[in-house]
Amino acid sequence: MPPTLPMQSCLLRASASASASAARPSSLTALRRILSTTSSATRRTLTTTTPKSYKQPAIPDSDLPIPSVTAPHPEIPPYPYGPRPFYHQSNTGLYGEARIRFGNNVSEENEIKTRRKWRPNVHHKRLWSASLGVFVKTRVTARVLRTIDKVGGLDEYLLGRKPQRVKDLGPWGWRLRWRIMQTPSVRERFARERAALGLPPKEETELRAEAEAELPDGSSAGDALMAETDRMLQEGSEFKLGAEAEEEGGFMREEKPRKA
Repeated sequence: MPPTLPMQSCLLRASASASASAARPSSLTALRRILSTTSSATRRTLTTTTPKSYKQPAIPDSDLPIPSVTAPHPEIPPYPYGPRPFYHQSNTGLYGEARIRFGNNVSEENEIKTRRKWRPNVHHKRLWSASLGVFVKTRVTARVLRTIDKVGGLDEYLLGRKPQRVKDLGPWGWRLRWRIMQTPSVRERFARERAALGLPPKEETELRAEAEAELPDGSSAGDALMAETDRMLQEGSEFKLGAEAEEEGGFMREEKPRKA
């Protein structure tokens, strides 16, 4: 075999490099096509979960709907204790006095503290209202749900007269309380209670006239009541409702025995 000359080897290398450079663009375009098809085939589509609807059902034979949780309702009297400054989620459900509690996990062996928190046991429930005739959608804690079962239903829980019950209702429970008070069944119940106490029945027009009546200082009775409520809230005093206010006025206060 004759030896290859240096000139021939240079020509062979030049031809090989030229063929490689000519084939390179086509290979790059093919690679780009493959990558584009694979990326489009394996591309993940983003999915979102729609939040649970808080829309309340329509009440049969009534044009007055169930109040919204967050929308303003000027016709509803303001909540006596105001919105809760802590754990704002409790303003949109029946939470009682439940909040997030903070504490520590302490190991038994080394007594090492690990910070942790306990959240309230909150459920999304449809609670039956006998006065409205529909299921009311609301968030409720397990403790409040147990209390509702004990007192006999949602209506009995909302119509509780003790100051602690009014505190447990929160802004959302206060709105539901006002709504069921507008139903004919609850109004008949209040009329029977007035008759049992020997009080004459009152119509809605009379109640509105009392609220809009002017006092000697020129202010209306409703405005005076709101001013008194604001003053009691600033002082931190408790509200006396129903039977508690009557008992306090009818009985003597217990006094401590004097030392001899």
